[in-house]
Amino acid sequence: MSLWSSFRGKWKLGRKNVVGSSAQLPKEDYEVLLENCLRNHCLFEDNSFPATLSSIGRGPLLQKLPSRLYWKRPPELHRNPQFFSENTKRLDLCQGVVGDCWFLAALQALTLHQDILRRVVPLDQSFTENYAGIFRFWFWHFGNWVPVVIDDRLPVNEAGQLVFVSSTCKNLFWGALLEKAYAKLCGSYEDLQTGQVSEALVDFTGGVTMTINLAETPENLWTVLTLAFYSRTLIGCQTVSGTVKVLENGLVDGHAYTLTGIRKVTCRNGPEYLVQLRNPWGKVEWKGDWSDSSSKWELLCPKEKILLLRKDEDGQFWMTLQDFKMHFAHLFICKLTPGLLRQEPGQRWMCTMREGRWVKGSTAGGKLKSPLDTFWKNPQFLLSVWKPELARRSLHPCSVLISLLQKPRHRHRTRKPYLAIGFYLFRVAKHYGEQRRLPPKFFWKNVPLSRPERFHTGKEVSQELWLDPGTYLIVPCTSEANQELEFILRVFSRKHIFYEIGSDPHVVMSKEIVEQHEEQDEFFTKLFAKYPEINAVQLQKILNNMTWSKLGHAQPVFSLEACQGILALLDLNATGTVSIQEFRDLWKQLMLCQDVFHKQDSHQSGYLNWDQMRAAVKEAGLGLTDDVCKLMLIRYGGPNLQIDFVQFVHLMLRAENMEEAFQNLTQDGKGIYLQKPEWLMMTLYS
Repeated sequence: MSLWSSFRGKWKLGRKNVVGSSAQLPKEDYEVLLENCLRNHCLFEDNSFPATLSSIGRGPLLQKLPSRLYWKRPPELHRNPQFFSENTKRLDLCQGVVGDCWFLAALQALTLHQDILRRVVPLDQSFTENYAGIFRFWFWHFGNWVPVVIDDRLPVNEAGQLVFVSSTCKNLFWGALLEKAYAKLCGSYEDLQTGQVSEALVDFTGGVTMTINLAETPENLWTVLTLAFYSRTLIGCQTVSGTVKVLENGLVDGHAYTLTGIRKVTCRNGPEYLVQLRNPWGKVEWKGDWSDSSSKWELLCPKEKILLLRKDEDGQFWMTLQDFKMHFAHLFICKLTPGLLRQEPGQRWMCTMREGRWVKGSTAGGKLKSPLDTFWKNPQFLLSVWKPELARRSLHPCSVLISLLQKPRHRHRTRKPYLAIGFYLFRVAKHYGEQRRLPPKFFWKNVPLSRPERFHTGKEVSQELWLDPGTYLIVPCTSEANQELEFILRVFSRKHIFYEIGSDPHVVMSKEIVEQHEEQDEFFTKLFAKYPEINAVQLQKILNNMTWSKLGHAQPVFSLEACQGILALLDLNATGTVSIQEFRDLWKQLMLCQDVFHKQDSHQSGYLNWDQMRAAVKEAGLGLTDDVCKLMLIRYGGPNLQIDFVQFVHLMLRAENMEEAFQNLTQDGKGIYLQKPEWLMMTLYS
C-alpha cells in the first residue's frame, strides 16, 4: 500500500459516517426474511410498501390507472417467468403510465454496462430456485449503497398487462421489479413522475454527473462524446421541457432519451457525425435525416448501411450531431471516475465525502450578495490540494472535481421540490489556522475563484476545476438565506485533504498529515541550510545516508553515475544542481517508489522480475505497454532481467519524465514536433 493509500484508509476510519435519507427506509434483512418465508412455505408480502393504492400515490397518477387494478406476481402472469436473461437484447424495457422516462433512460444506459448493472440488480435471483416472492436491489443513496427489499406483486390491468414498466420479452420482470424498488426508495410510484436523467444515474452508480447545456454547446462536443462513450460513462439527454407531446419530427417534447451509440460515417459529400438515441417508450422515433426511412442511408456503402440501419419500431434511431444539438436541451454524462473525459491512463483518484446542513438562523447564510450579507455563516470546508508524486513537475494545475448533493426534504421525493444550490471556492493563505472559521471580513476582501453561474434546482451540482497546489475554502449554500436542508459534499482529486472547519476539530486525517508535514519541514529546513543547491555528489551522500525502512536488509546503494542520471532528469535549467524545492519533489517520488517496490518484492529479495516490475509500473500509475516495460527492463535491469531498487527509481523517473514532456509539448495528443536542439536536449540530458 502506498503512503497516500495508507492515509486514505485511516481517513475513512477517522471521519464520521455519512448517513443519508436512507435512514428513513424500513430496516429489512433480506436473508432473514427469505429464510423465514422458505421455512414457513409462504410468499413474502411487503407491509412497508403494500399492494394498495397508497404505494402508487394520491395525485394525478391515479387518474391514469385502469378502472380495475390487480396486483399479481410474475408466476401468475406467465407460465415461464424469468427474472433476467443474458441472451435477451440489452434494450428491452418500455415505459408504462407513470412519467418516469428519466428513470428509464438512465436504466437503459445502465444496461450498456453489465458489470454496473449487476451491482444494482443482483442476477442470482429467480422465480425457481429459492423463490419466496422477495427480491432485493441496491442503490447509491447519499453516500451509502443501501438495499431495498420488495415483494414481487406488480400492478396489472384486467388483461394481465403490466401498468408500469414492462419488457418487450413478456416473460422478463427485472425492469418492473427494479422500478418498484426505486418507487419504494422515492416514496411511491407517483414520486417517479418527474425528474432528470442525471438524478437516477447518480442513484445507480454513485458517480458524478456533468450537465451540458446544448444551447451553449462546447466546440469539442464530438470529442467529449467520443471519450465518454468509449469510457466508463453513462449518457442520457432530454428535450426542451414541455407537455410530453409527440412533435411532427417524431421527437417527444419534455422527454428523456438514452444515448446508445456514436458513429462517424463517410458519405459521398464528406464525413457525417451521427449519434444513436433510444426512446424509453420503445417506440416513436425521429423522422428527420438519418431516421429509419431517410434517403441519407443511400449515401453510405452497402456494408456500413447494413451494420448501422435497423428499421424496427423499437424507439432507437440515428440523427446528426447538428440535429441533436438543435432539438435537445441537455446532455447528462455520468462519470464513474473523475478522469474519464481526459486520457489519463493508470491514474488513480481519491474521494472524500462530508455531510453538512443549512440551519435557519444559524448556518443557512444564502448566496454571496454584499459585504453586509450573511453568506459567511454558511458551512465552511477546507481543501488542501497537492500534485501527485508522478506529476509534480507537470505544467498543468491539479484537476479537482467537486460535487454538491442535496438530500430530499421529505420521505416522498416530490412532496417538497429541490432547492436551488451552489458553491463558492476561495483561495486561502498557506498557513491558515485550520480550525478557525473564516470571519466576515475575509469575504469582504477576497473575490471567489469560482462561483455559481446560476443556482441549480437539481439533486446535484458539480464542477471540475484546475487548481494550483495550495489551500482553498469551499462554501456550499442555497440561493436564499434561511432555507434548511441537508447535503453531501464530495471532492475528487489525485491528492487532497478535505474537512469542515469548526464542527469536527479532531479529524484523524488532518492531524496525521500536519504532524508528518512538520517533521518533513524540519528535515528539509536543515538540509537546505547545509545544501542550498544539491549537486550529484551531495545527492549521492544524502540518498546513501537515508534509512529505507520498507526495504529491510536490502538497503540500496546509489552510485555516482545513478545520481548523475537522477539529477539530469530533475535539472530543468541545466545548472548541474537541483534546488531544495526540486529535491522535495524528488523525495515524494522516492517514497512512492519505495512503497511500490516493497509491495511487489514479496520475498524481499531486493529485486523485481518481469512480472513484478510490470505490476509495479501499473501500481505507480504509469501507462506503459508491456513492450515498453520489457525494453525498460533490458535497459535498466541486470543480465538476468531483474531490476534492483536504484535501477527501478531511475526507470520510474525516466519514464515519467518522457511522458510529461510529451504531454506538455503535444498539441493534439497524437504527436509532437521538436527542433534539433530540443531533441538533443531531451535525449542526451535526461
